[in-house]
Amino acid sequence: MRALALAVQAIGGLNRLVGNIVSWLAAGVVAVCFAVVVQRYVFNTTFLWMQDLYVWLSGAMFTAIAGFALFRDDHVRVDIFYRPASTKRKAVFDIIGVVIFLFPFMYVVWNWGLVYVRRSWSFFEASQNIGGMPGLFVLKTFILVFAALVALQGVAMIARAILVLADREDLLPPLYRYKVETDEETPVV
Repeated sequence: MRALALAVQAIGGLNRLVGNIVSWLAAGVVAVCFAVVVQRYVFNTTFLWMQDLYVWLSGAMFTAIAGFALFRDDHVRVDIFYRPASTKRKAVFDIIGVVIFLFPFMYVVWNWGLVYVRRSWSFFEASQNIGGMPGLFVLKTFILVFAALVALQGVAMIARAILVLADREDLLPPLYRYKVETDEETPVV
């Protein structure tokens, strides 16, 4: 059981690290977008590579941060059954959701993405825009990063659920446990 707890913490720690680092790309997106607008409307000029850059930074950020969002429970979920459920029921829902939905989807993304990324790397694909950015193959690699980090977080979710079902959630630090709803957090309608 301690190995499961360590796996949950290691995978969660990896996604937290990646998420905290990659989230700073948002500042780069804003800065580059601002520079493009100033160039276009103040100086009547533009660099196509800069227009590619803020779109590419956004793509890299949102694909790399997906595992972090899953770790933080910031993803979209239909909470009709999940939110009011007990911790053990949440654990069962997580196992079912990860096994039936998450893993098959990540398998498809990985398999299709691998072909797509290999092809892109084979000729060092660049932007289709004349004067655009080189290195589109690097951006496409983030498809595989997305699939790997989200699938790993799915493994951590299953491990955490097993710990809960075995009444060993105490092996996890509070950050890695299920969130407990309190009366203050529940909105009054």
